[in-house]
Order: sequence, then structure tokens, then C-alpha cells
Amino acid sequence: MNSIKDLQPAAIWQNFYKLTQVPRPSNHEEKAREFMLRWAQENNIEAEMDEVGNIIMRKPATPGMENRKGIILQGHLDMVPQKNEDTVHDFENDPIQTYIDGEWVRAKGTTLGADNGMGVAAGMAILTATDIPHGPIEVLITATEETGMDGANGLKPGLLKGDILLNLDSETEGELYVGCAGGLDSAIEFNYQEETVPANVKAFRIGIKGLKGGHSGMDINLGRGNSNKLLFRFLKTYAQELEIRVSTVSGGSLRNAIPRESFAVIVLPAENADKLQKAVEEAQAIYKAELSAKEPTLQVIAEATEMPAFVIDACTQFRLTNAVLACPNGTVRMIDSMPDTVETSNNLAIVQSQDGKIVINTLLRSSIETAKDALAQAIQAVFELAKADKILFDGAYPGWKPNPDSAILKEMQETYEQLYGKTPAIMAVHAGLECGILGSKYPNWDMISFGPTLCSPHSPDERVNIPSVEKFWEYLKATLKNVPEK
Repeated sequence: MNSIKDLQPAAIWQNFYKLTQVPRPSNHEEKAREFMLRWAQENNIEAEMDEVGNIIMRKPATPGMENRKGIILQGHLDMVPQKNEDTVHDFENDPIQTYIDGEWVRAKGTTLGADNGMGVAAGMAILTATDIPHGPIEVLITATEETGMDGANGLKPGLLKGDILLNLDSETEGELYVGCAGGLDSAIEFNYQEETVPANVKAFRIGIKGLKGGHSGMDINLGRGNSNKLLFRFLKTYAQELEIRVSTVSGGSLRNAIPRESFAVIVLPAENADKLQKAVEEAQAIYKAELSAKEPTLQVIAEATEMPAFVIDACTQFRLTNAVLACPNGTVRMIDSMPDTVETSNNLAIVQSQDGKIVINTLLRSSIETAKDALAQAIQAVFELAKADKILFDGAYPGWKPNPDSAILKEMQETYEQLYGKTPAIMAVHAGLECGILGSKYPNWDMISFGPTLCSPHSPDERVNIPSVEKFWEYLKATLKNVPEK
């Protein structure tokens, strides 16, 4: 078996394969929207696209199920575009190359897009099925979830008629999610002066690479390395001793992905070149020893490169280095009543210099609004002390508060026990599901999130477990059959 099209259940895998062939990186979903609307037309499915790019498709109840509550199956169309440094791939034009690795489906050197292609594929499969009993169905495929939840934020109240939202964007089979964290973006800027490159120097490209990265919500508590923190730790340790001057820096690429690779072009006196190589070896040994269980392929590199046209002024380099190193990152606090679940975190996601500015982006998450605000104050304090030129917080989205009286939760618990002989775990997730935003637009909705097992979303190690997809599909079908009456 060489193609994912041959996997079971075919209804999901064949649709997911089609999605992998259509480019859909976040903010560039035009081709995928065209594909979805064309697919709906070919299958005689009622479909429309709203003004912010959400696609809504509808299917009437099967005979005898007209008295059931309406269900909204919801997923997001976009995917996170991440690739390994040595992988040649254009996310705006190239299809994802998938392969089967034992019980897993992976992509060759890139993110797979199972987040949330699996949810979208399941919705497509329900819409075309002829042998699944269900009440009225609406499928909501939201736009640009990964970079700002634009589709959920722009959804108009009253457009959907259902009563129950089944969000298909969770990543562990056997778990039902009933709450999620809210989020907040930070954008910090340092202006810098371009100074003349000193005389008698050599230029190098230094970097941190080989980290696992991952989802900044789901994986933030795993203790993985953050390449931005490690790069600036290196600069803090060795810049003064080796007289390092920084020209450019580029670390991370997405606010909701733990950064895996960070690089800086530097110069230093020619006589210190050998000392730089020793520093790299020393730093790599230290970082690998500290992160041996989490980051076995971590590398610290220094490669000779072309002489840059300028260096960043020394004052800005000093302030930037200290601020990045001091900025809170990772898990800040766990939930008291759910000690295995993160309450509050920050992902120091991007540090990028260009055109006289250094931009730093982080993503704060918390299930408690006041804790999120307190973390924002701490980040603001760090960068105010470093005299950053701009500190902006925006893109806030609400968390999703669990509903202990949820009728669909009770029904889904019983259904899972009947199918598999065990009780599903009831969880809150630290990731920012769209349920919080959607629930604010449709406060009458009863909401649950679930899905098959995915590992390492938002990184090139993203993979989906094949057996879990079949269980997810059987569970979804059984849930639709057992939806409560109106």
C-alpha cells in the first residue's frame, strides 16, 4: 500500500488526499476555496461562501431523522506552512507529498496539513454519504484559523441554523474537549541604525537548528527547545568575549509554532574565528546535554558567509539580546484543578530583522483572562526596560468555558462507552480552538471538540495515526445517529 488513497476508511482518506493536492497555507487559501466550492457543485451539495471566506455547506436530514437537533460539523481550511531547511517546497503552489510510515501518515519534509485537513475531509465524507442516518447537517469550514482565526471572527450571527457544534480540530482520539484557552498576540519592534562593518573581520552565519518545534498550544508543555531563546543565549554568552557584531537575525516563522530554526549573520575579528568554532562546540554540548531527551538532533552551527553590508548598532544589539533572553517563554502555570493541563503560556515565536527594524512576535495563551493580562504586563515590562520602540498587543480571542450540563457531551460519553467499552477522557485544551469565538456569535450552541490522533502539528514531523482515523470515523457516525431530538 503506497498511497493514502488506499487507506480505510476510504471516505475520509480519499478526501484528505484531494486536500493535500491543493495548496492552502494560511492567508493563501484561494485555490482551496475554489476547490471546495467546485467539489460541492459536482456533488450537488448546497454551498455558499461568506464575505470573509468561510464556506458553509448543507445537507437535509435523512428520512426519519428530521426531528433531531441540527448539527454543525466544523473545521478550518488552512494549514501551517512549515518545512525543513533542506526541503524545497512552495506552499502556495506545490502539493503536499505524503507517505505511509507504519501506522502513521507523514509528509516529506513539510507539515502534513492533517491539522485540520482531517476535520474537513470528515465533513466532506458525511456530506456525500448515503448510508449514514443523521439529522439536519451544516458543515462550516472556516478561513485563516492558523494566523488569526479570521473566519471565526468574521462569521455573522444567524447564518447557521443548527443547535450543536462538533468541532473536528482536536488531536487525541478518545478525548472529548469541552474548553480551551484564549489567546493574545504581541508584536514588539526595535529600530536600529546600520553601522559600518568593522575592519579586519570575518563573517559567519550562526544558527540553532534540528529542533522539533511543534504546536505552541498542544506541545508547549513538552519541554522542547526554542531556537530563538537558544540563539540569543549564545549571543549573550559569547558576544562580548568574541567581539561579535550582528548584521541580521531570522528566527521562527509562525506565531503559533514553536521555533525550530534561528539564524544570525555576524562578524567578528579575524583572530577570533577559531574561538568562535570552539564556542559553537561548547554551546552545542551544553544545550544538547540540557535537552538530550527532548532535542536529540539539536545543532549549533557557524558557517563562513559573505561579508554583510552593515551591522546593527551596538546599543540595539545589546538591548535586543537581553530582552529576548529575558522574555517569558513556555509554560507559565498549570491549571490547579487539572494539573496535566497548561493554564498560561507564551511562545516567543519570531525574531526577524529587516529594513531598519527588528520585529518580535509572541503568542500568549491562557484559560484565565486575568492571567493572560498579567503575562502581557510581564512581557511589556521586559521590553519597556529594554527601550523597545513599539509594543503592541492585539488579536485577542476568548477562551471556551466548559458547560457541565451539555446534553451532547452526555450523549457522546455514552456512545463512546457503547462502541469501545471505556469512558472517554473529558478535557480542556491549551490550544486556541475556534469554539470560544464561535460560541460568542452563537451562544445557544452546545459544543464538543474531538478528532483522530495527530502528533507534532505545526512542524514537519506532523503525522496522523491511521487506526485512530477509523475509530474517529465510526464514532462520528454513531454520534450523528444518536443526536438528541429537538
